[in-house]
Amino acid sequence: MTCAPSADILAHMKLPEHKLNVKLIALDLDDTLLNHDLEITPKTVAALRKAAENGIYIVLCSGRAENAILPFIRALDIAGKEYGRYLIAANGASIFDLHKRLSIYTNKVSGDILLYIYEEAKKRGLPAQVYDPSTIYASVDNEWTQKDSKLCGLRLQIENNFEDFLKTGHPKMVIPAAPEKVAEFLPFLKEKLAGKADVFISKPYFLEVMAYGCGKGSSVLWLADYLNIPKEETMAFGDSMNDESMILGTEYGVAMSNGLEAIREKAKFVTRKTNNNDGIADFLEDFVL
Repeated sequence: MTCAPSADILAHMKLPEHKLNVKLIALDLDDTLLNHDLEITPKTVAALRKAAENGIYIVLCSGRAENAILPFIRALDIAGKEYGRYLIAANGASIFDLHKRLSIYTNKVSGDILLYIYEEAKKRGLPAQVYDPSTIYASVDNEWTQKDSKLCGLRLQIENNFEDFLKTGHPKMVIPAAPEKVAEFLPFLKEKLAGKADVFISKPYFLEVMAYGCGKGSSVLWLADYLNIPKEETMAFGDSMNDESMILGTEYGVAMSNGLEAIREKAKFVTRKTNNNDGIADFLEDFVL
């Protein structure tokens, strides 16, 4: 049964007054493109395929690693087409070209910063982890590192000499832990790493650290420039704080009606329907396609 939007959601609905001219659409995955069963509904698949057929680049943009995004690219069946060839991984730290099978853009956190974060996390009894396209490399094996592995479908590998492994730098580090531990650690890291790295919470149990100035927004705009698409023809859909930079950075930032209130307030537009009720398809059909 489909639930009607709450009064709070209705109060934040912001919709275009006319069709929008868009050439690139960036889409967050969890709680945006994916429903609560971590699936893309047939109606949303159809809308995004039609957009690609109309010459609009469809770019999945997630905190996940490349290999963890690929199943959803396959579900859309657009990877073989020009307008489905790019994905943005690690919250903007990597842009991958599926046709060339290589990363065309990478931004790493330095080894020194990663080592500092790891030492501070270890003092608090917290794990730390970094990624490559297919693997999570963690300092310990516990319920929180396992949770991330299951969520994103990547292999979990415990590195016994984690300090040496960090020295070369990595696109991002995640501290997975109980929400209260994450919330407690956040202000400390934000203060200590101000101007050196970006620190934020992507989910209540994931604290993420990325290179300073790196994020989904800067990567979406980098890709648009690479494709000679003006900012005025870019759009992004998201629901949480790690989507903020692309919601604000693209011309048409669209928050999901199920998204955080802070994101709905900052977005130019808000979908009428949630991620469980084809919110993206509903918006695209009326205002883009």
